[in-house]
Amino acid sequence: MNVVITGTSRGIGLELVKIFTGNKKNRVIALSRNIEPLKNLKAGKNLQYLSFDLGRNEPVQKLNELVEKHLHQKVDILINNAGLLIKKPFSQFLSEDFDQLFATNVKGPVQLIQNLLPYLIPGSHIVNIGSMGGYQGSVKFPGLSLYASSKGALAVLSECLAVELQPQNIFVNALAIGAVDTEMLNEAFPGYQSEVTPSAMASYIADFAMTGHKVYNGKILPVSLSTP
Repeated sequence: MNVVITGTSRGIGLELVKIFTGNKKNRVIALSRNIEPLKNLKAGKNLQYLSFDLGRNEPVQKLNELVEKHLHQKVDILINNAGLLIKKPFSQFLSEDFDQLFATNVKGPVQLIQNLLPYLIPGSHIVNIGSMGGYQGSVKFPGLSLYASSKGALAVLSECLAVELQPQNIFVNALAIGAVDTEMLNEAFPGYQSEVTPSAMASYIADFAMTGHKVYNGKILPVSLSTP
């Protein structure tokens, strides 16, 4: 399979790269602002990485060239895993905070999907990694209003794209992730430790990316033991 993954410098994203490159039949493109951790992986020729900031209007020419050369112009799986979290009281949020959160968590996936549409083959699967904070009816927490709102927007986007891309036989789902023992969790809830490891969650996501679209499309699926 040809796989594109964002947010791959740490946590779940880095573990996803390890899982997919573990099968030498897969070709993987890993996108991240920080590519240093990816350089340390002994993944061989089936991994290519690119420094790419979803929060900025990055030139897509290098990405397109990589997709055309490394993936032979075909993408089977796109996992939008990159995310930004800013925690502060609602009254203290700045316009810049809003712009950064929505640029990374919503606009980034929108632009990446648009760019990769010519390469997404029939039967391909887009998996957007959301949050239980953006899942309607879930417990909400102080300080995370804009983060949760951005993930809620990503969830609705997933539902809309599933309908719009159905004629092209492209499937879109979102996973609302609960607490996972990552650096981002510690940023949101200092001192809290989840029983779910990044590798365990990555294993679930990888399996879902490969098989979930056979039974789901346009769904927002909670994947959570705790919140937090």
